[in-house]
Amino acid sequence: MLDETFELFQQRKLNAGFDQVLVRDWAPYFANEPHTHDWDTEALVAHGEFWLTLNDGIHHYKAGDTFTVLRGVVHSEKYGAEGAVFWAARKN
Repeated sequence: MLDETFELFQQRKLNAGFDQVLVRDWAPYFANEPHTHDWDTEALVAHGEFWLTLNDGIHHYKAGDTFTVLRGVVHSEKYGAEGAVFWAARKN
């Protein structure tokens, strides 16, 4: 059970200077190739689990966990049996 709602997360991140906050919903067992983004991301996993591969290794996240991916950092994701939903705050 999460301690905050999407609306509270969104308002907190917008107040902190993020440009937008999105709900990202990923299918079970989806995996993507290494890629980068042109924005910084701070996110909260709302449901499910996934593995995030960054330069320093593979990180496992589940509901309630937070993570950060900075712009230009090569990364990839692999989602679990339930897929995953996370709330992603982006800053250009």
